[in-house]
Amino acid sequence: MNGRQRRGLVLLLVSLVLALIAFGGVYAVIQDVESKVGPETVAYEVAEEIEPYQPLRQDQFREVLMPERYVPESAVTDLGDLDGKVAVGPLAPGSLLQRDMISDRPELGSGEQEIAIMIDASTGVAGKIYPGATINMYAAYRFEDRESTDGEEVEVVRLMVNNAQVIEVGDLTEIPDDRDRVEAVPITFALENVDAQRVTFAEAFAEQIRLALVAPGEETEIPEDERTYTVVGDILGSPHAGVAPGANP
Repeated sequence: MNGRQRRGLVLLLVSLVLALIAFGGVYAVIQDVESKVGPETVAYEVAEEIEPYQPLRQDQFREVLMPERYVPESAVTDLGDLDGKVAVGPLAPGSLLQRDMISDRPELGSGEQEIAIMIDASTGVAGKIYPGATINMYAAYRFEDRESTDGEEVEVVRLMVNNAQVIEVGDLTEIPDDRDRVEAVPITFALENVDAQRVTFAEAFAEQIRLALVAPGEETEIPEDERTYTVVGDILGSPHAGVAPGANP
């Protein structure tokens, strides 16, 4: 072996040693990172915009792998947990799905039944009513005054249901109204028998129905003497006075 070959062999050995050192350094860094990050686990993130209080589907989320140590305890790691759940607020794409983002779909209580009616979107919903909400329902009526000899009418606003729970809010739908079409939303309530009859009466005969959203924790029982309003009574100093006999629904 001549001198040139020996120098080439030495350079080759030096290169090999340097390569092994570099590989060892990279391997050490990887091991260090893995020791700090730890094993990975499956989590889920929101794949599309999700409106609040809407039922959740598994195809609205995508699986992601994350270091186990960085996944919060509240993270949803099984999409089976979404069955019967709704979003408690708007969910943005890319958000990590956690249990405090979802809640159970409202269910019927003892003695309650589901009843759905169409509510005018412009006067009764305004995008604020959601499943699980508590509402008061008011209905406006026009009755013939039985004490009047001229066939005069009396206008009455009546609280039909106090603290009713909303079970479901449907999609905006066009429905015929005389010769026009209006937008309405089917809303399902959980009601006891008498309240269900009151709501059915209001849908059939009221001039207008309005829903008032009750703030959480503010569900109070409205006294009977405050459940009926008339303009005549308001003028006389008591909004509950002056209701024609038999005119109170």
